[in-house]
Amino acid sequence: MQIYVVKEHDSLDSIADAYMVNAEEIAYANQISAPYPLAVGQALLIPTQEENYQKQEVYVNGYAYPYIRSEVLTETLPYLTTLSVFSYGFTPNGTLIPPQVDDSRMIHEAWSKGVAPILVLTPFDQTGMFNNYLISEITHNMTAQQNLIDQMLLLMEEKGFAGIDLDFEYILPEDRVSYADFVANVRAQASLKGYTVSVALAPKTSANQKGLLYEGKDYKLLGAAADSVLLMTYEWGYTYGPPMAVAPINKVREVVEYAVTEIPTEKIDLGIPNYGYDWTLPFVQGTSKARTIGNVEAVQLAIENDAVIQFDQTAMSPYFHYEKDGLQHEVWFEDVRSMKEKFHLITEYGLRGMGYWQIMRLFRANWLLLDDTFEIHRI
Repeated sequence: MQIYVVKEHDSLDSIADAYMVNAEEIAYANQISAPYPLAVGQALLIPTQEENYQKQEVYVNGYAYPYIRSEVLTETLPYLTTLSVFSYGFTPNGTLIPPQVDDSRMIHEAWSKGVAPILVLTPFDQTGMFNNYLISEITHNMTAQQNLIDQMLLLMEEKGFAGIDLDFEYILPEDRVSYADFVANVRAQASLKGYTVSVALAPKTSANQKGLLYEGKDYKLLGAAADSVLLMTYEWGYTYGPPMAVAPINKVREVVEYAVTEIPTEKIDLGIPNYGYDWTLPFVQGTSKARTIGNVEAVQLAIENDAVIQFDQTAMSPYFHYEKDGLQHEVWFEDVRSMKEKFHLITEYGLRGMGYWQIMRLFRANWLLLDDTFEIHRI
């Protein structure tokens, strides 16, 4: 695969002729519909003749809600090792709470494609927010903890899950050790039945990093307690923050550089965002709220508004500005160039693989690039 950045006066046919490939193949790979409009600055993945070379084997996980569209799930599954079902919750006494939408279809389809389904456990309260009290209760109340573990293991056997992913956020500093002990306890009991246990980690750059997202997550303890970890290396640009890249590679690298000092590289998965944000300007802290958009949708937005897509050489991420209804907008998203940078980081540090948040929107060019770059591990 090669990457081409669209210039002024380019057309799909002229690009196809230059590479001596079929224009329809380029359109398919990049999800371009007739009459095949392009945006200046748009990065296109060009399908070219495959070369034979040794590829690094990686684990690839994708998070998805049970209401994911069938066609998106079907096309994405061949590029995954595991499929994380988001999510199960629990009560203070350890009663497991299933997702609002039945996940049986996801689990069945995952196995039919050779992909292992993973149960994601989150300490959500009734409002769908992370709850400190739930975390404290389940990590200190051993009766409730055992009740939760028993219910998870029973349900996993009944439904066909292959592992557990613990996505606990905003852990209180005083629960740092007890949470790591909880992860170790889950793994000890799950491994007896052949299940794996992974844990999501906030993107820290030092052991003593301040902030509620970070202080309760001990990289060394959690790296030892779990089979694998996911570095949540995204959300620098986020819904309520100022416009910037969701996963700037310079910031992502800082997290990886710290993580490999605390956790074996063969346990580390890099978090990759499959989305972008559209901000209305001017940004006002406490008032502004960015709109979440898909990466393909972002390019379409640029085309519709005659915007030129730029590429930030520090963040290694694409962005553009446009005006609509008298309002200025700034958009940051991911394209094959920014994905390639993240893939390079995985190779450079010899990481175990990657985890996508999330796969609800199809980004075909990403999956084709991934398949061209790595050998995907199969369970």
